[in-house]
Order: sequence, then C-alpha cells, then structure tokens
Amino acid sequence: MKIAVRYYTKTGNTKRLAEAIAKAVGTEALPISAPVTEPVDILFLGNSYYAFTIDPEVRSFVLSLDRNLVGKIVNFGSAAMMNSTWKKVKAVADKTGIPMDEREFHCKGEFKGVHKGKPDENDLKAAAAFARKIVG
Repeated sequence: MKIAVRYYTKTGNTKRLAEAIAKAVGTEALPISAPVTEPVDILFLGNSYYAFTIDPEVRSFVLSLDRNLVGKIVNFGSAAMMNSTWKKVKAVADKTGIPMDEREFHCKGEFKGVHKGKPDENDLKAAAAFARKIVG
C-alpha cells in the first residue's frame, strides 16, 4: 500500500501531527507545495480552519490532485476554536472525484495562547494510532 502525507500549517501544529502520522505509516510528511506525482492508495491531508474555512492553498491543492493518482483522502488537523474541516475538504474533493474516508483525526491546537501546548504528546500518539488503524 502506498501512502502519502501532505499538510498545510501556519502555526506548526498541523506539521507536528503530519510528522507523527508519517512516521507511524513509514513515509515522509511534506507540505502541500509538494505535489502528489506518483500513485498513492491513501493521501493523509492535514489542514485547519482559517477565517472559518479551509485556506485557499488547501483548496487549490485538492483541486490539483489527479484522481487517477489518489485512491482516497484521509483528513486530519487541529484548530483552536473550530472543529473538523472534513465537510469543507470533502466539498472540494467531490469536484475532483477523489473519495474521502469517513474517518478523520482532529485535536485542539494552540493559537495565541489558547490551548497552550496543544497538540501535546498524547495528541501526537493518538494521531499515530489513528494512522496505523487506517492503513491496517
């Protein structure tokens, strides 16, 4: 099974989650500026809410994905105030024809002093366990 991990972050929180997930599944976490150029069964995609929606760069990245190269997207992320970005990412993924796994990982993330220290070591361990469960 081929796995890729891509993430978008402004604070570093999602990058930390991406690195934990990538380590758990034996691949490298790369920013969304690195395109998916080889076939993957699963693309773990890390993102967060910015101004109540996903960042335009995440939207553009998902729209740039080739449905012949990506089997499915598994969403993950962190946020200080909002919760899951799954519905926002799915709405964009639907335009590409790439399915979204119903499961996702989400935890609180520190932002301007709110949720200090998050994601913490327990969150990183939980993200890694989630990834291992996804890949079987």
